[in-house]
Amino acid sequence: MSKHDAPTEIPAHRTTIERIRVRYGETDMMGHAYYANYLFWFEQARGAWCRDRGFTYKSLEEAGYKLPVVEAHLRYKGEAKYDDLLEIHISLTEIKRAAMRFDYSVVNTTSGATVTEGYTWHVLVGSEFKAITIPAPVREMLERDPAEFETVE
Repeated sequence: MSKHDAPTEIPAHRTTIERIRVRYGETDMMGHAYYANYLFWFEQARGAWCRDRGFTYKSLEEAGYKLPVVEAHLRYKGEAKYDDLLEIHISLTEIKRAAMRFDYSVVNTTSGATVTEGYTWHVLVGSEFKAITIPAPVREMLERDPAEFETVE
């Protein structure tokens, strides 16, 4: 592994929590949250994570960058049902030369149980949709302490 591929340590206090209530249409015939919806909820939490740091996915795209998901992993540990209130805990846990990893923990506040854990890997791409080295201004945004930035609504 080259020094450019060595991961950057990210402080643990940089977690964002996004609250989601399971809607009826997000459940399956058994009344449980449909498994694929967790990926939508992860995406919603990533948007909240960015806003907590003073930027949006849209502003990143307007600057000529995109962050496609190149890998996703979920482990279901419990259940979420219609009208349960969930907290999606998201942290940026690793930054490499052109890639980053977000980790997620889904807590069902109704039951108090962690019902799903997962992660997604993203690659920063430019206008030609090829992986690029994360530029210093983007890296600075990713490493921000949310306590030092006003949340974008």
